[in-house]
Amino acid sequence: MSGHLPEETIDEIRRSNDIVDVVGEYVQLKKQGRNYFGLCPFHGEKTPSFSVSLDKQIFHCFGCGKGGNAITFLIEMEGYTFIQAIRHLADKSGYHLPEEVRSSDSSQSSSKEDQTVLDANNWLMKLYHHLLRNTKEGKEGYAYLIERGFTDEIIDRFQLGYAPNSKDFVVRFLEKKGFHPQAMVKAGLLSVNDHGEYSDRFRGRVIFPIRNHLGKTVAFGGRAIFDQEPKYLNSPETELFQKGKLLYNFDLARSAIRKKGSVILFEGYVDVIAANQAGVENGIGTLGTSITEQQAKLIRRYVDQAIVCYDGDRPGIEASLKAAKLLMKTGCQVKMARLPDGMDPDDYIKAYGAERFQNEVIGASDTYVAFIMRHLRKEFNLNLEGDRITYVEKVLKEVATVDRAIEREHYLQELANEFELSMDTLKDEVAKLSKRQGKRDNTKENRYTNSIQRQNSEAKLLPAFHNAERALLAYMLRDATIADKVQHELGGNFNISDHQVIVTYLYAYFEEGNEPDASLFIEKLPDPDLRSLVIQLAMMHVQDDISDREINDYIRLIRAEQSDKSDIRSLQEQQKDAEKRNDPIKAAEIAMQILQMKKDLKKQH
Repeated sequence: MSGHLPEETIDEIRRSNDIVDVVGEYVQLKKQGRNYFGLCPFHGEKTPSFSVSLDKQIFHCFGCGKGGNAITFLIEMEGYTFIQAIRHLADKSGYHLPEEVRSSDSSQSSSKEDQTVLDANNWLMKLYHHLLRNTKEGKEGYAYLIERGFTDEIIDRFQLGYAPNSKDFVVRFLEKKGFHPQAMVKAGLLSVNDHGEYSDRFRGRVIFPIRNHLGKTVAFGGRAIFDQEPKYLNSPETELFQKGKLLYNFDLARSAIRKKGSVILFEGYVDVIAANQAGVENGIGTLGTSITEQQAKLIRRYVDQAIVCYDGDRPGIEASLKAAKLLMKTGCQVKMARLPDGMDPDDYIKAYGAERFQNEVIGASDTYVAFIMRHLRKEFNLNLEGDRITYVEKVLKEVATVDRAIEREHYLQELANEFELSMDTLKDEVAKLSKRQGKRDNTKENRYTNSIQRQNSEAKLLPAFHNAERALLAYMLRDATIADKVQHELGGNFNISDHQVIVTYLYAYFEEGNEPDASLFIEKLPDPDLRSLVIQLAMMHVQDDISDREINDYIRLIRAEQSDKSDIRSLQEQQKDAEKRNDPIKAAEIAMQILQMKKDLKKQH
């Protein structure tokens, strides 16, 4: 598993990275008791069942069963190989790895072709930015950005650039760097005509580098500054760049998103950059397409609240409503920023300034239902009885989608007061709509403990000896002294075959002089199912202290199961002998004994 790296080096790198920090870059974690909980990144859920233990340096999802340490988390999350995960953690903690380890990885998940494209994108990002900031060819692009209100600081922060209006400048640059033009066409960086002539795809455009969540440039957006069509041009989709999976500026905004506990969602990169310059650091954007379910789930993993800030025209409002519904479907609390008709965020900031944008647009965002009510008012003439009824019906449909009872009550009271309607009637109507939609009141009480309660109830359903083995293993993982006592008393004589395998590895682990450390121990296990079981056992809630008497009780239950099974096996042999001797009466008597013993065993379980 470790390739050319010594075990000590792997252990040192693992210990130098706190799993809460590693997982926290992908999942919004909240402390509950001794552990941290969040939404599982490996399967869809609205109630957190994903637990991270700071003490044990492991994670476990009570929903889908995934578990492991910081290394296995990155392998699962990013599709890394073991060495790639180690390299990532080494870089994160500032640990210097030997060059041969950094450059070697015989089974890279990202192919050589992908790495070539990443290298080419990186070189082009640097070239475009250099041309914009330091050359006469970039003056027109620079002037355009300054005229748009972008400062030098923001240009540098987002590495904005300019592609010269030359057919072959970039072609020659890439060839000198060792990149074949045909491969660059496939990567979306060059174009080729019917005569086989290559040219820069983005020539004559201001360049917006598009990065993935790791900060790697995977594509570009170009904005025409001459009479070119289309006005905006993105890289085509590739293995590395899939618009529906990426969110613009997510890599730079991630720390601000975690700190503020919310995201501001914009429609495109210009609005994101303008808002960032106005002090909105937790802004991210879709890339010219409607928000996808995958993007909505990514946002929900990080935050509880999202503010949608799209254009103020009709298409913008319709797009923002679609985005809001998709975000709410994932469990996000959604607010809607309001812009004057026909204005986009960039226009508003230019016209009214950063302070008013923060206070009067972002800070004064409506709830989703309030936004819908305001929007629907413009669609109907509320002086007409028919329009009033239709308006109320449409609002009630939206209120029925709201999870929180208090929020629902607020809007119903508003409707009741304005239209002189009975609260009972409105509540009945919403109840019918909610039932039709399959909704229920989704209170947050105990949401982080549901998974633990489920785990405990599942444990109660297991036979007594099975629970005894699980509890004993949980204590053994925490205390080498207990493991030593159990090895002396029981050895490998557990009843469950997986438990027999685990204790065999655990005895060997402690005999090598290792300290109790579930995160390190699972690295010794070759089977992923065993690793998952060990994580479950390590995450079990057990007492901090356990007496010898309690340990002996567990051992007694395990031995009793073995003894009972042994007695039944012995009686079954006697029954066979009686049948061979043609003694049906004796065989029937023994069969009754076996039946009674099995009944007694079931009662004990």
